[in-house]
Amino acid sequence: MSRLSRTCVLASVAAVLGLAGAVRAAESPEAWYADAARQVAERRQVTGAAPAKNLVLFVGDGMSLATVAAARILAGQLRGESGERNRLHFERFPYTALASTFNTDRQTPDSAGTMTAMATGVRSFAGAIRVDQRARRGDCASMAGSERVSLIDLAVHAGLRTGIVTTTRITHATTAALYAHSVDREWETDRGIPPSQRDGGCRDIARQLVEYPVGVIDVVLGGGRRAFVPTGKSDPEDANARGHRGDDRDLIERWQERHASGRYVWNRAQFDALPDQLGGPLLGLFESSHMRYEHDRPEDPAGEPSLAGMTAKALRLLGHGERGFVLVVEGGRIDHAHHANNAWRALTDTIAFAEAVRVADEMTGDDTLIIVTADHGHALTFGGYGRRGNPVMGLAERPGPQPREERLMRDDKGRPITVLGYANGPGYRGGERPDFGTIDPRDPDYRQESAVGLWSATHSGEDVPVYARGAGAEVIHGAIDQHMIFHVMVQAMPPLAQVAAALVNEQGLPDWRRLMCRVQDDSDQDC
Repeated sequence: MSRLSRTCVLASVAAVLGLAGAVRAAESPEAWYADAARQVAERRQVTGAAPAKNLVLFVGDGMSLATVAAARILAGQLRGESGERNRLHFERFPYTALASTFNTDRQTPDSAGTMTAMATGVRSFAGAIRVDQRARRGDCASMAGSERVSLIDLAVHAGLRTGIVTTTRITHATTAALYAHSVDREWETDRGIPPSQRDGGCRDIARQLVEYPVGVIDVVLGGGRRAFVPTGKSDPEDANARGHRGDDRDLIERWQERHASGRYVWNRAQFDALPDQLGGPLLGLFESSHMRYEHDRPEDPAGEPSLAGMTAKALRLLGHGERGFVLVVEGGRIDHAHHANNAWRALTDTIAFAEAVRVADEMTGDDTLIIVTADHGHALTFGGYGRRGNPVMGLAERPGPQPREERLMRDDKGRPITVLGYANGPGYRGGERPDFGTIDPRDPDYRQESAVGLWSATHSGEDVPVYARGAGAEVIHGAIDQHMIFHVMVQAMPPLAQVAAALVNEQGLPDWRRLMCRVQDDSDQDC
C-alpha cells in the first residue's frame, strides 16, 4: 500500500471514529434530555401554548396504528354501524404526532425502555426501569448514578395529587418506570433478583412501590397481588394461587401500616363501595397477576372494575382541591393479546382503553392536558383488499355481486385468507392453513395466523401515534422522539417544570440524589 493510500485509510478511520464519538456524545443521557427539552421549548414558544393545571397520560401498550385502525372498525361494527367511518374517542383529539420508539440498544423496543423514555425524558436500554443507558441490565452495582427522576417523582414533590392505573400487574414494566429504579424489569419481587445481585442493595419493584421515598402516590390501581405477599400466603380470590415473595414480607400489610388513613381494596364490591373522597391514599390490587382481558372480565369470580371505571374513580379522588394532579393510565393487556396472536382480545381491550379516554375527556376541562399514545407497536398486519363493511375479524371478501364464496380472497392454493394476521408468533401453523369451513376466525379464542413461528409475537419497530388535547397540546405535531413526551408534559405544568429545574445537576439532568436530599431535608449532604 502506498503512503498516500495509507494516509487516506488512516484519515477515513479517524473520521469514522470521530463520527462514532460524536454519535455517542449526542446519545448520552444529558444529550437526550437537553435536545428534547430544547425542541419542546421552541415549539411552546411558537405555538404560545397555555399552562396546564392537570395532566392525564394514557399509554396503550402495543397499540400500533394497525391496532387503532382495526379496533376503530370493530367498535363500529359491534354497534351495527360503519366501521370504516367510526372513530375511537381519542382519534377526535385535535393534535396528533408520530413518535419514534427505539431503545438505546434495540431497533425494536421493549416497554421498560420506552416507558423510561416517556417517564424521564431520557432514552434507555431494553429492560431498564427508570435508569439511563450507563447502567447494565442485570448488574445491580451499575445502577448507582444512573437513577433518573420520573414524572411521578416531580409531581409528588411539587405537591400535586398523583395516580397510577393499569390492567397489568402494577409492578410490570410500564407502570414500574414511574416509581421504581431497576436494572432489570424482571425484578418484580425479591425472588426475581438473582442471588448474586441481592447483596448489592437493589430492592425489588414491589417493595419500592410500598417504600416509595418521595412521598405519597394517592391512587394505585391494577393487578399483581402476588408480588406483595410471601409464598406461604394464599390469594384471597384463588386458593391455588400463592404469593411470590421469598423474604416473608407482606407488603400489603406494610402499605396499610404506612398509610393508616388509606384504603386497600381487592375486589369489585369493595371498589364500588369507595366514596369519592378518602382521608388517605388508595391501593387496589384486583388480581394475583394481571387483571382480566376486557372480554373475560365478566367471568372474574370476585369481580373487577373496568379500565374506564378505575379511571373515573381516580379522577374523582384526585380532582378535589386546587392543587392539580397527574394521572397515568395504562391499557396494558392490548400487548399481551398481541403477543398471543389473539386479535379479538387485543382489539376489545383497545376499545375499552378508548372508553377510558372518553371518560377522562368528559370529566376534565381545557385546563387538563390529555395525551394518548403507545409505548411501542406490534406485529399485527391488516390487509386483504376487503370490501367496505367486511367483518374486520373475518375472512377477506372482495366487493361485487357474486356469491360470497366467489368473492373470498384466496391464497395461491385457493384457500381463504383473513383480514388480520401477524408477522410472527404462536399462530404459525407450520405451513398448514386453517379449514375455515370448520373454524370461525371471528371466535374470540381464535389465534390469527402468523408468517413465522415464535412462542410469543414480537413488538414492532415503527412509530406510534400520539393524540393530545387541552392546555399545552399544541406542541404535539409532526414526527417527534418518544422521550419528548416527558418534556411536553413537564413544560406544560409550571409546578413540574420548577421542581425539575431545581433538581438539575452539573450534567443538566434532574438528579435523583438531589431529590432525596430535598425530601429528607438533609443539609449535611452535598446536595
